[in-house]
Amino acid sequence: MDIKKTIKNLEKNNMKCQYVENKEDVIPYLNHFIQDKDMVSVGGSITLSELGIIDYLRNRNINFLDRYQEGLTSDDIKSLYRKSFSANVYLTGSNAITEDGFLYNVDGRGNRCAAMIYGPDKVLVVAGVNKIVRNVEEAIKRVDEIAAPLNAERLNLKAEDICREYVLIKKPLPERIFVLLVNEKLGY
Repeated sequence: MDIKKTIKNLEKNNMKCQYVENKEDVIPYLNHFIQDKDMVSVGGSITLSELGIIDYLRNRNINFLDRYQEGLTSDDIKSLYRKSFSANVYLTGSNAITEDGFLYNVDGRGNRCAAMIYGPDKVLVVAGVNKIVRNVEEAIKRVDEIAAPLNAERLNLKAEDICREYVLIKKPLPERIFVLLVNEKLGY
């Protein structure tokens, strides 16, 4: 895994990248990235949960579209997913980041992938260096052998039920997707 090459290629592909040494550096970064009163949404992400980002967002002076709040009906969740397209900031993880500077993601419903490619003003992908792979082939392998089985087990589902929508982001519009790369193992 070549971190410097990955950062260089993310930048070359219109994705700003910030590298931090440890997970304690993530929240201070978010304090500058998210403004008071912003509408903020999140994609399903173990990384965000591991870093305490959901609780952090609940305590900020923002309009947080909280997909994890208790008592949501399936209609409530559907509504939140749709409102996410109007968010100022969308936070998510990534299944894999290639050294070529591409993001590879797989979804069951497609809401996270869809928001990454269209809608929110800014997308912040928070990922550990364990998500870096050499190329797209390794990204696919990583999802098939690591991310999908662990997520399926966590959700008590079959991998084919959570792997329906596949998205490779190569070169998004400039100033829209930002990657916060953490020098730690995070998520699946």
